Amino acid sequence: MANASKIFLIILFHLSFSTFAQSTSEKLKKEQARLEGNITNTKLLLEKSKSNTVASFNELKLINNQIKYREDLMRNYDNQIRGAELKIIQKQGQTVELTERIETLKTQYKSLLIYAYKHRNKSSQMMYIFSAQSYFEAIKRAKYLEKIQEILKKQFLMIDQNKKLISSEIASIKKERAYKEKIIDEKKVEREQIAQDQVKKEELYQSFKQQEGKLIAKLRKEEAEKENLKAKINDAIRVEIAQAEARRIKAEAEAVRKAAELKKNNPKTTEGVTTRPTVVEVKVELAETKELALLSRSFEGNKGKLPWPVEKGSIVEGFGKNEHPTLSGVYTNNNGVDISAPKNAQVRAVFEGEVTSILNIPGAGKVVIIKHGNYRTVYSNLYNVYVEKGSKVTTKQVIGSLLTKDGQNTSVAHFEVHAVQGSGVSSLNPSLWIAK
Repeated sequence: MANASKIFLIILFHLSFSTFAQSTSEKLKKEQARLEGNITNTKLLLEKSKSNTVASFNELKLINNQIKYREDLMRNYDNQIRGAELKIIQKQGQTVELTERIETLKTQYKSLLIYAYKHRNKSSQMMYIFSAQSYFEAIKRAKYLEKIQEILKKQFLMIDQNKKLISSEIASIKKERAYKEKIIDEKKVEREQIAQDQVKKEELYQSFKQQEGKLIAKLRKEEAEKENLKAKINDAIRVEIAQAEARRIKAEAEAVRKAAELKKNNPKTTEGVTTRPTVVEVKVELAETKELALLSRSFEGNKGKLPWPVEKGSIVEGFGKNEHPTLSGVYTNNNGVDISAPKNAQVRAVFEGEVTSILNIPGAGKVVIIKHGNYRTVYSNLYNVYVEKGSKVTTKQVIGSLLTKDGQNTSVAHFEVHAVQGSGVSSLNPSLWIAK
């Protein structure tokens, strides 16, 4: 029985380890699929950029993204290979351990079978039972013989189960080996692609380095446009906050006025009769406040899971301080993220809400601001807008299409996320809010 229990524990441990290993393997494979999707998406955008006769920073940034995705994919391959090797080592050790246990069981079974053969006749079993000193001892001896037969059956079953388990482990090892070899082949292809991307990146880099004077002038103009966009967006949000506050104050004042009127029309005394004043309770219920709180919690609960503002795209400039791709020691500041997308791509609301502002800003195209409780999302560089101020929008509803610069075969969406706290507005990193 002790050996049977040990075998059972070994099987249980193997199943638990296999489940954990499978979970890790599945996560790596999902990450691999995500990276491969990013590579395919960026590759399509690069092909469109390359069809343009004039090289652009967008193309250079896309190549940087492509190199990063490929390097991440190679690390993913490495992790999968290491995981496969670890599983093979573990399974080989487990197989040896199970084989040793089975050999031990076989020796014990052999002894038990010899004993059973020598005492196989019914008369021997009956003599063993009837030679007991008492009735209760005879019952115990009978149960003991039954228990031995039961143990024999269980141990035979356990041997069969372990043989099947070993066969399954060996098959799994072979499968992991084949998968590992396939990944190694794919890894070689990725190495070659990275090398090609690096060559193209260097060509573009050198091309831009020869135009530093023009680049600096262009950069200054773009930074001025960014500052103008930032100021206009902040002003629009503050105006909307001030209007909401004015509505709240007006509602409260109206409630106070109604309370005063009710009090005036409710005299405390009549002729010779004193009456108790009626207490009039006036509740100021602002439906908008409740709605804001609900939307705020819902928006916060979807952090890291919001859809992208474009169906397909690649972030070419992140939030905050960004190093210039060609000018040494030069940095740009971004109040949101810039996403390279197909030419004239459709722009979607990332969450349900209300359109509070539609602006037309030189250098940034049309801008749509959507309120989600105490949060705002901003969509810039739009050519067409399909919504109006005050429109209620749903998640993934198309709100406009992207503007495309002359001679370019791709568009860039500028996307921001803001939090409203009292009368203040703070910019948040959109990359932390949209899905990976």
